[in-house]
Amino acid sequence: MTSLPVEHDGHRQNAPVGGSLVYLLMNLPLGIAGFTVLFTLLVTGVGTVIVWVGLPIAAIAILVARGAAKVERARVYALLDTYIPLPYLPLPVGSQKLRWTARLKDGSTWRDIGYFFVLFPLGIIEFTLVVTFWSTSLALAGLPIYFRFLPEGAYHFPAWNVRWLTVDSTVEALPWAALGVLFIALSIALTRAMGGFHARLATAMLGPTVAQRRRMENAWEDADEMSRV
Repeated sequence: MTSLPVEHDGHRQNAPVGGSLVYLLMNLPLGIAGFTVLFTLLVTGVGTVIVWVGLPIAAIAILVARGAAKVERARVYALLDTYIPLPYLPLPVGSQKLRWTARLKDGSTWRDIGYFFVLFPLGIIEFTLVVTFWSTSLALAGLPIYFRFLPEGAYHFPAWNVRWLTVDSTVEALPWAALGVLFIALSIALTRAMGGFHARLATAMLGPTVAQRRRMENAWEDADEMSRV
């Protein structure tokens, strides 16, 4: 029997910090792009389907979603060290109508589209948390170094014209640097946790379900038997 390319998937329990950081920062622009393109194509396709112009536009949306999902699986593997097998059922041999009907009936097609709709709001949350935690951590940890280069040679909290707290010496900056180191540890833990969560989400939405695995095995068995006839 033909071996399936979906049998050897793997997932690290702890996502790499560097890869997770890059991945989470990329999610916002990619989420915006994916949502905008797919939403525009789908709305245009559905809105013009009555005059038949919408059919090729909707077909383009499906192909774009599948192509983008393949790129996303590669990105998850490269940055989060999680392999997501392809979930698509093999297309039947025959006319284009049969092949497109199979694509439309394949639940993976719609989960690909749903993933990019989810990536948009989720990317906003992930980007905001990552930037907030890491910028705060690094700002506090580096305070003993850069405070002397600020206006008046001092750091004023919360703002230059609202001086609730003034740091103008290395000794005064050291406790805040220690707090920054603690925040760096929290930022690392948060980054890894969000990276691991997103890897599991991507696996659930972009990978095959248990039922799909069984259907794919049966489909490959049928194709293998047909090739022997």
